[in-house]
This record gives sequence, structure tokens and C-alpha cells, in this order.
Amino acid sequence: METFIIDVPVPSMGATVSELVVISLKVAPGDRVAKGQKIAELESEKSVFDYEAPGDGKVVTLDAKPGQSLVPNTLFLRLETSDASLRHLESKGATAVPAAASPTASAPRQRVWTPKATKLAQEAGLDPAKLTDIAATGPGGRVSGDDVAAYLAKHKA
Repeated sequence: METFIIDVPVPSMGATVSELVVISLKVAPGDRVAKGQKIAELESEKSVFDYEAPGDGKVVTLDAKPGQSLVPNTLFLRLETSDASLRHLESKGATAVPAAASPTASAPRQRVWTPKATKLAQEAGLDPAKLTDIAATGPGGRVSGDDVAAYLAKHKA
């Protein structure tokens, strides 16, 4: 059975969603996936949702990492498949740089911010990457908009 490489894009969630944040990845390069298998958990300003594999195959490259903001319709991962119904996604030969390796246990864990939290912090003139003393009470330990609002209230008093 002939296999080919497909480009799996970041999903488009409609005209009002300009970015999605990777909450978690469930696959890595070299993993075999089945159609409909959860490959990632993504978040928009309005919801968190599971992103599923479009078909059976093997993950060749993964162009995303937890905490990263992604633009819809850009490359998410490349998949080697033999599913002819996915031929329309066949890669045109562009080479992708694989996502960085997972951090080691000794590396500091990067905080994941919701899009709303990032926007609130930036509107207040703060750099989310430099805010290390903010509580992260959102789902999965993410910094939420409520966390930023509480931080701003505490530090402006």
C-alpha cells in the first residue's frame, strides 16, 4: 500500500478566532495514530476542545508545543498515511522543522496562558513571560483571565 505525507493544518474555528493556544499534545513524532484519535487539546478565547487525527498514520513532524499560540490554517503536523481520502492534504514537498524536544525534568515548566489572560496582561502593559508571581488557577494549571484580573487588583491597590 502506497503511503504519502499530508500537511495537517491548525483548525479554523471561524472568522472571529485569530489564534488557538496548545494546551496539551497527546502525540509525538514517530507515534502511530488512528482516525479520530485525540492528538491535542486546543483553546480559543471561548472554548477548549479536542483536536483529532484526520486519518490513520504515523506522525512525521509536529510543529506545535504546549503554550504556543497558533494561527488557524498553518501547519500543525505532518502525517504519513495511506488513506486516499486525504490525498488533497498531500504535502507539496516543503520541509518542516520539528518542534523542539520535550523539556527535561530539570528544565523549568513554562506556564500556559489562556488567550484572554494574555490579552488582559498586555493591555495592562505587562509581559506574560515575565510574570512569575501570578496565580494559575485555570483548568490544567493555566493562567486565566480571572487570575490576571486578581493580580492587577492586588498590585494596583
